[in-house]
Amino acid sequence: MNHTTHRPANARRGLWAVLTLVITAALALGTTATATAPASHLPTAPKPTIVLVHGAWADSSGWNAEVTRLQQHGYTVIAPANPLRGLKSDSDYLRSVLLTITGPIVLVGHSYGGAVITNAAVGLTNLKALVYIAAFAPDEGDSLGSLVSMNPGSDIEASLETRQYPRPDGSEGTDLYLSADAFHDAFAGDLSHRTTDQMQATQRPFAASAFSDLSGLPAWKTIPSWYLVATQDHAIPPATQRFMAERANATTVEVSASHVAMISQPVATADLILAAAQSVA
Repeated sequence: MNHTTHRPANARRGLWAVLTLVITAALALGTTATATAPASHLPTAPKPTIVLVHGAWADSSGWNAEVTRLQQHGYTVIAPANPLRGLKSDSDYLRSVLLTITGPIVLVGHSYGGAVITNAAVGLTNLKALVYIAAFAPDEGDSLGSLVSMNPGSDIEASLETRQYPRPDGSEGTDLYLSADAFHDAFAGDLSHRTTDQMQATQRPFAASAFSDLSGLPAWKTIPSWYLVATQDHAIPPATQRFMAERANATTVEVSASHVAMISQPVATADLILAAAQSVA
């Protein structure tokens, strides 16, 4: 009798224990779901638009390898034509392009393009990173001429040819070209002569006035910067590149490359741009 009497009580206690475990587990799952559910709806930072700016004696096709790789990573890329008519006017033109872009921007410059981005980016709140590829990163009052002559090792001055051109106001300006016999060694020594012969024939002229124009307030004083030093550069001496990179407090990498590192070392160049772009997120 006693055995029969206590069996339902034990069963009831066992049932309540099971129900308690089930309820506790359900509450725990509900709490976890409530805590984690919003995470799937958190907004992600938009990917920046990457703007690539070429330098003198070149055009935007020099960025082709980087454009492809950056697009493969899901970035919107723009590589506008740099007019090469003068530092202020070129910077104003680039700034007009930047003002049409909504969302964050990573701005990249090669060679003279570095001076242009330094001036064009000042005061733009959506400009999140500057990337210099074997580029000029001038401070206020600097000129390209003063920087290129700061250290020995540049073959550019000895490689120049000049041609006159008419300005809109009727005056005459001077365009600078790199001569056929010097182009390879001075500009792109790690590319084949066949390639550099084509580059020399299709080069875009560079207004001589841009070489002496004084740079304004530099954007790198307020915008995080990255710098790729080309250690075999015969246009901008590597020592000068290192000086500018350090002065700008830039995250710096060095590669064995001629002045056109974006062509001869496209993976290293794209990787540095990607590092800057990922820092924005």
